[in-house]
Amino acid sequence: MLCAALAVACLLPGCMPLRVVTHSVSPAEASVPAGHYTLDAHHWSIVFDVDHLHYSRFVMRFDRASAQLDWPANALESAKVDAVIDAASLDTNVPLLDRMVKGSQMLDVEQHPQIRFASTRFERAADVNGKPAGKITGDLTIHGVTQPVTLDVVFNGYAPDPLTKQPTLGFAATGRFSRAKFGLTTWYPAVGDAIDVRIQAEFEQAPPDGSPAAQ
Repeated sequence: MLCAALAVACLLPGCMPLRVVTHSVSPAEASVPAGHYTLDAHHWSIVFDVDHLHYSRFVMRFDRASAQLDWPANALESAKVDAVIDAASLDTNVPLLDRMVKGSQMLDVEQHPQIRFASTRFERAADVNGKPAGKITGDLTIHGVTQPVTLDVVFNGYAPDPLTKQPTLGFAATGRFSRAKFGLTTWYPAVGDAIDVRIQAEFEQAPPDGSPAAQ
């Protein structure tokens, strides 16, 4: 199927598969154009998981989010990110549980429709597999409560997107926080307190004139 898709795509101008197959990114921060970036609407994931009766860690994902990234020239430490998650987009793959977690006993999404993270500082750490890494701390707001949370973040790299030609950055982040600190204690201890977070995100810079990126 992949070969067939590539063959069909070769009919497009510029032979798109060649651009994709030969694509690579650079972990060099100095190569990143300074400016404002937005979360690529199609290439991101935000996943929470929590202990369930000590049998497993139950996984929840979010289906709608937006984020803004401000990147000063050659300065990962000075970059700022502001992310907003639609709390009602939580998806456990169990419709009944979705309603329970989004209901008044837990997230109460009608009263608190957004989960938000706004970075406040970045501390450099040792590279991870040759990629710049560190700890990003910010204010996390859930259920109307704001607490500081720190995530381990890795800068996966930069390059112009092979399809859109727009400057694009990639990041991975992981972390953990206590749900009790946000007033979310329902079902404890059957459901654990520690929420693990896993994030993958691509950010793209719009064309200078604000027009849509060419495909």
